[in-house]
Amino acid sequence: MLETAQEFITRAAKDLDWTDDMIKKFLTADHIHTFEVSDGNKTYSAFRIQHDNRRGPYKGGIRFHPEVDKDEVQALATLMTVKNAVTALPFGGGKGGVAVNPKELTESELEELSRDFVRKLQKHIGPDTDVAAPDVNTNAKIIDWMVDEYEQLTGDISRAVMTGKSIANGGSEGRAAATGYGGADVLSEVLKQKGDDKKDMTYAIQGVGNVGTHFMFREEKLLPQVLLVAAADSSGGLSSGFGLSATEMAKIRQQEKKFRDYDSQDTIHITNEELLREEVDILVLAALGGVINKDNMKDVRAKYILELANGPVTLEAHDYLTKKGVIIIPDILANAGGVTASLLEWQQNRAGEHWDEQTVLSKIETYLRDAVDQVTTDATNRDICLKEAAFYTALKRLSEDN
Repeated sequence: MLETAQEFITRAAKDLDWTDDMIKKFLTADHIHTFEVSDGNKTYSAFRIQHDNRRGPYKGGIRFHPEVDKDEVQALATLMTVKNAVTALPFGGGKGGVAVNPKELTESELEELSRDFVRKLQKHIGPDTDVAAPDVNTNAKIIDWMVDEYEQLTGDISRAVMTGKSIANGGSEGRAAATGYGGADVLSEVLKQKGDDKKDMTYAIQGVGNVGTHFMFREEKLLPQVLLVAAADSSGGLSSGFGLSATEMAKIRQQEKKFRDYDSQDTIHITNEELLREEVDILVLAALGGVINKDNMKDVRAKYILELANGPVTLEAHDYLTKKGVIIIPDILANAGGVTASLLEWQQNRAGEHWDEQTVLSKIETYLRDAVDQVTTDATNRDICLKEAAFYTALKRLSEDN
């Protein structure tokens, strides 16, 4: 995923006539904070990388994972700069992490670790400086602890220092739905741009969790003529020529059941790998990175691929499929609903307001559809694919911000 992002940054930069020195400078972070945090018993390596703030405060998540390291966090911070720019958000890029397995900690140890992270970074973050959010293995409870610690240290009561908080502590309505909902809006707009929005089509989705479920419900309303024929979770998938009900799929997930345990006379069980080979018009990838790669790229039959997950198509597979005529809707555009919701939470906090869910989702829709319009325009004008165009659009905006 990170290698792919850097390659597309380089391609876009050269298309904009950036010199090698300009590219090198862009890939270099503004600030690298390396420190240690404690859970009260043990210490762990921690990082906050502030990549670029020419568009606004640094913005990006905090992940707790034993394999976190500086290079990963720096690359992800760079990618956040690009994602925020392509969507025209007034944020720069940042990322943070702690090399810890939170599942091995007690709740009190996890809280102390979270609060210590803020204590060590307090001078370098703030509503107008660096606005963090949840990421891998972090959630609203952890962010609530961090925001509370920041408030105790600084007296700032806006709660705008971080997003992804619980609703009771300044979080935003619509946050849970934002990524999946936004992905459906992006798909709808791309199909419209390509003249396929009125056609009867089929789709398969890999990764029916929170994001995938919200995508399916939104897609049913936006594109009722697009039929869901295959869906998979981590246990495996289901396929049906008669179509699958998004409501029924969601019900299985809500009951904490696995698709492999679901039986119906209208469905057959398939593996995750078999789902990728389904003969559908649209393949939605909402699970893991690198699921389409050199080993299976020749088996893909879809006309469109929507990258709801981060980096689900490797660089080699992307270039091969693009040459074959497959339209890949890139992750930095397809899953930008989440960070757009973060912007709206930040704006509500700063204004001392709380908007209803429909207001939030409507604003997300506007941001994402405007972004698709710009990316598809750049793709057409420059005769490049959507992924290259998304990076081109982002770097062009960043150039104009200099």
